[in-house]
Amino acid sequence: MPGSRHHPSLAAGLLAAALAVATPAGANGELPPLREQDYIYNRLFAAAVGDEIRKACPTISPRWFRVLRGRYDLENRARDLGYTREQVEAFIESEAEQDRMRRLRDAYLERHDVVEGDIESYCRLGRAEIERNSLIGYLLREH
Repeated sequence: MPGSRHHPSLAAGLLAAALAVATPAGANGELPPLREQDYIYNRLFAAAVGDEIRKACPTISPRWFRVLRGRYDLENRARDLGYTREQVEAFIESEAEQDRMRRLRDAYLERHDVVEGDIESYCRLGRAEIERNSLIGYLLREH
């Protein structure tokens, strides 16, 4: 799947939100890994898929205001859950987590008949996500 172009990444933008989190860990001790926080992980996944779509499809672009708003939402959510800046940075920098997200993203694209090199297949999925107003579609617009 495309991913080597040098564009600002929706997923990276949302992940960067957590860098501002600097609260202590929860009073009850250990927190579950961030990947187990469905609210956060689902939005990061949506951003990862949306990022691939917008990089491949020339008629689809991100809705940056929504991406930025989502960034602050995730920042607040992580803070409310008690994650520290260090915990979030470890999650973001984890090669294993990045590989896991790429595998999930690529499997989703494949399930939706997206074929690497077939621009229209990315555009078709992007339009469908926008039409459904899914988490992915919410972050995208067609022009």
